[in-house]
Amino acid sequence: MSNKKLLVIAASNGENLKLAKRFLVACKELNYSCELLDLTESKNDLPIFNPRHNSKDKAPENLKSINTQMESHSHWVICAPEYNGSIPPILTNAIAWLSVQGTDFRSLFNERPIAIASFSGGGCMELLLSMRVQLTHLGALVLGRQLATNKQKIAEDKSINAILNQLLKLNHSNL
Repeated sequence: MSNKKLLVIAASNGENLKLAKRFLVACKELNYSCELLDLTESKNDLPIFNPRHNSKDKAPENLKSINTQMESHSHWVICAPEYNGSIPPILTNAIAWLSVQGTDFRSLFNERPIAIASFSGGGCMELLLSMRVQLTHLGALVLGRQLATNKQKIAEDKSINAILNQLLKLNHSNL
């Protein structure tokens, strides 16, 4: 088994959670360690970030466990639906909270290999572009290949495997 560990992050409890679970199955079949972070689970609920009322001193108690889970995985796949042509609020909110922890807001993301995927009613392209811009801004190494899927164009196992194979070839220098 490789020392590379994959975290699959689901930003919805619907089709993107199902997609995330497909990535988990494929990752296990490739003999890699993998785990799911479902942002919609009640244990991962975060209040709406407001810089006037929220700071490091008033961070939610569960934020540390989310941060630790993310830090402990060398590679991530983020499965998120498109909301109004952009990133879903649950993912944006989590990133906002994570970015105010510690002294370097980019440290969690810096040089981390990340693949992005979406199951959405539309084309997903605005979401995938928005995620790529934000994650790259935070210093992540976003895989060039991405996955856009919907009811008319179901993701093929070979596409999921190809993304994982490309992603897991990348190294994360901070681990």
